[in-house]
Amino acid sequence: MTGAALLTAACKPAGGEQSGEDGSVQSDAKGGDAPTGEAPNGALGVNFNEDPSDMNFTQVRALSAKWVRGFVPMTDYFDTHSPAQQPSIARLLDASGNGFKTILSLKFPFLTLGQSLPEVGSKEMEALLKRVDRVLHAVMGKMDILTIGNEPFLETRKDERDARLNVFYEHVAEHVIAYRRKTFPKGCRTRLYMGALNRLDEKEGRTKATERWVGFVNRKPELEGLDIHPHVDSLQAAGKYVQYVASRLGKGKKFLATEFSLVQLWEKHMGDKIPAAYAEKYEVPPNTRVWQVIGNAFEEPVPQKRWDDFLAMSPWFASHKDYLTQQMQMFRETGKLAVATYGVAQIASMQSGWDAHKKPWILNPLYANRTVKEENGRVGRTTVWCDSFRALQDS
Repeated sequence: MTGAALLTAACKPAGGEQSGEDGSVQSDAKGGDAPTGEAPNGALGVNFNEDPSDMNFTQVRALSAKWVRGFVPMTDYFDTHSPAQQPSIARLLDASGNGFKTILSLKFPFLTLGQSLPEVGSKEMEALLKRVDRVLHAVMGKMDILTIGNEPFLETRKDERDARLNVFYEHVAEHVIAYRRKTFPKGCRTRLYMGALNRLDEKEGRTKATERWVGFVNRKPELEGLDIHPHVDSLQAAGKYVQYVASRLGKGKKFLATEFSLVQLWEKHMGDKIPAAYAEKYEVPPNTRVWQVIGNAFEEPVPQKRWDDFLAMSPWFASHKDYLTQQMQMFRETGKLAVATYGVAQIASMQSGWDAHKKPWILNPLYANRTVKEENGRVGRTTVWCDSFRALQDS
């Protein structure tokens, strides 16, 4: 079955549109600060996550991409620095000035910082909202989409992934909505989304808190929809993921997919022996493992043909060479996709600490700039992804 076929029946909610939490259908009416311009519908762009240093606009244009996405950690950095100096924000503002559509996700990395969710009304919440205001002052009206939250259910302590998480993010969302209304009473270019839900293909990702998350989005006319990050091990898993969201979003609501991949599948094959044909062609010891080939390419980037052969000769990768096409078809056939963005370049964090157990994000990006050597001024690439990506711009 194609990825899209998995959704044919599943995405038709029984009894009409659902809100997720209470089942009611919400109006899509907007206030005076409603977004201006045409809403995105089924677009595909690129994503640099937190590190834009390996992306340049010439490469983005070569892919025919019109959308660029990144995220910014909301830390005490903004207590002493101008938001315009922050790399992700600076690059997205630059992208906007160069004719690209832009998406910025606000990341609240409580788990990484070892912090609990701040309570509404606390000094910690007050300090955080001041940082949010500084960022909003720099980006509101300049970004096309602002996503409130990056991966909230992964970036919060496990024992706080309940109603406390909802209360925090709902409060931040109301604050952002109020800022936009006050600052742009006649309409604003920047559309607002809530982001992003994780692991919806698994039972542990489908909780009362995620249901409330969708319900909040459906009840707030100022919110366009929500974001999802389906990093999965199969298109079947992606189908469950998308079905959960598409069947619950209310009338007029859409979703973003600012990150998506088969990284969970790639991870299962890092310990495999390399294909015999590859070992013979490139005189590599036959007991070499997949993760070692990748690690060796970090040390000494390989020619483009050799990287293409490595992927094409690996059954676990080659059998999914149409993944990008299938996944986008699945997203688009829901009729609810606003924008999806796919990894654009191999960044430093993907390479750091490489070993047999490192999650292989390195195989996802369109450009293989850290594993393939530049030839005749042309940066390395993951050919099958680049070809599919370009074709999807015209479909």
